[in-house]
Amino acid sequence: MKTAAAVALLAGVEAQHVGTITKENNPALSVGTCDESGCQSQQLSVTIDSNWRWTHLRGETVNCYTGNTWNQTACPDPETCWKNCEIEGADKEYTSTYGVKASGDKLQLDFVTQGPYSKNVGSRTYLLDSSKEKYEMFKLKNREFTFDVDVSNLPCGLNGALYFVQMDADGGKTKHPKNEAGAKYGTGYCDAQCPHDLKWINGVANVDKWVGQKTDPNAGLGKYGSCCTELDMWEANSISQAYTMHSCATDGQVQCEGIDCGDNAGAITPEAHRFEGVCDKNGCDFAPNRLGDKTFFGPGSNFQVDTTKPMTVVTQFVTDNGEDDGKVNEVRRFYVQDGKKIETPQVTLQGNKHDSITKDFCQDWVDTTKDGTNFLQKGAFDAVDKALEEGVVLVMSLWDDHFANMLWLDSIYPTDSTDPTNYRGSCSKSSGVAKDIETKEASSHVIFSKIRTGKIGTTTGSGPSPTPTPTPTPSGSSCCSWDGKYCGKTTDYCAANEAQCEDCKGNWCTDCMPPFTTAAPSLLV
Repeated sequence: MKTAAAVALLAGVEAQHVGTITKENNPALSVGTCDESGCQSQQLSVTIDSNWRWTHLRGETVNCYTGNTWNQTACPDPETCWKNCEIEGADKEYTSTYGVKASGDKLQLDFVTQGPYSKNVGSRTYLLDSSKEKYEMFKLKNREFTFDVDVSNLPCGLNGALYFVQMDADGGKTKHPKNEAGAKYGTGYCDAQCPHDLKWINGVANVDKWVGQKTDPNAGLGKYGSCCTELDMWEANSISQAYTMHSCATDGQVQCEGIDCGDNAGAITPEAHRFEGVCDKNGCDFAPNRLGDKTFFGPGSNFQVDTTKPMTVVTQFVTDNGEDDGKVNEVRRFYVQDGKKIETPQVTLQGNKHDSITKDFCQDWVDTTKDGTNFLQKGAFDAVDKALEEGVVLVMSLWDDHFANMLWLDSIYPTDSTDPTNYRGSCSKSSGVAKDIETKEASSHVIFSKIRTGKIGTTTGSGPSPTPTPTPTPSGSSCCSWDGKYCGKTTDYCAANEAQCEDCKGNWCTDCMPPFTTAAPSLLV
């Protein structure tokens, strides 16, 4: 008995501790699970990332971290820091300090919130399961993921992001005994950028070689990063948007250092190693503006998707055999606004038609941009498939960009480029400066709502989308055609059956001639 007590005490000393000043009260958020009979609501909750939480001396109110620097007395090194410091819970602070407002099935993230002690900028939140001790894990092979979003109050320079990352379900609590806090307190973050600005990684303070960012009074960069596969469902403001697959040559969350982090030249390394790390930093992205369609997404009725109004975003993870045990080989997207289904525009790359993210699209896209994107080399769809089979964590965030002013999302980037594939949106190349928008656009916010998952074709009510169950390309004379004479060269989805052919704006032909020579028409306006 005495021995067990002594061991327990030692374990407590060696943990990323949780404070007792404020009891954690995670805001409730309803999400839906859908099938052919409809959608059932379940009350879950959200938590804010540990990076945002008050970090202070154990049992005291003295800060261990202030502004963008660590308390050198409490945290001269990582081991001393995790013995001395703890992160605090949050209750009313979710609203009053962090600007995180949950109500029913709606989550609003405010950009700048003036709290009682400091000014908070942006937030990163995660969806917890019903136990509030683990993250809700989404296993989405042969499934679709749907949410509503309002970006009407997101100007140039902001990113209201919703995405999945391959974090541990318990926030790393089991793998890393020094992490006492776990998922409930927002620990264990990782993404394909291998971020160095995390104050805690694997339960230990990231104080080694920590440098405060010159342009951000609240953030710094440490020696280590935290990497994992990242599936960006939505990176957007009112001007531009993209969905992107990032692969990593790792399984789940890993701590990185040195070249493995794949950093740009800067505070961490004087030399650029962006394409040498374990993760694909650029990602295979489907961004209408970059792909040449400047009338698809933006503010006003002259755009197909009008960002002055809320919209529904549907993403489908299609498997190669149309079954749960197949391999994910395609990520499809469509939108619903004002009751109308809006398809992703079809584009031509390297002479081939594409309207979704596939291996062929990713190859044609990098062959077009020649930007070094290494999604295919770092794991490609094998990494995506594995993440979706094991389960991924939902992240909802709002942030500004102190490094590149978000120009990579909504302007021309690099700014001196004349390559049309570097047109990312209509924002000025001088826009997005963090210190400016944190003052002038402080009241900005994003609203995510009606999050639901289900079998493909079940999350949008009566379902403007048919179930995409790919079957082998038709042989003989039955096929999808666009000229009524020859079978069309198209995707497996469009070629599968009559209903899906019509959904692709083709005509099912029973007497057309091979070979498949006529491509589907472009949907670009």
